[in-house]
Amino acid sequence: FFVYNRKPAKIFMGDVGSLALGGLLAAISIMLNQEWTLLLIGLIYVMETASVMLQVTSFKLTGKRIFKMSPIHHHFEMCGWSEWKIDTVFWLISIVTSLITLWIVW
Repeated sequence: FFVYNRKPAKIFMGDVGSLALGGLLAAISIMLNQEWTLLLIGLIYVMETASVMLQVTSFKLTGKRIFKMSPIHHHFEMCGWSEWKIDTVFWLISIVTSLITLWIVW
């Protein structure tokens, strides 16, 4: 999928693909009694969500922003990172966290 979705993207996963993939990961983790693995496997999604929550909380409490923009991938864009670099870094983080999860589970 990553090969076809790189810039300029020709194929987008959409709701059908992402919901099916998320459901599959959730079902596997529940069947293995390893629900905590979803947090590690989905670290990128946790980071994206946490960056928004931190940004909103910080702005409401102090009037200052932690990031230039949130979710976190937009912050990296504003810092001058190319889309390719952001994709590659996030992709590598996903691979590493998936391998760590597999190592812990087995």
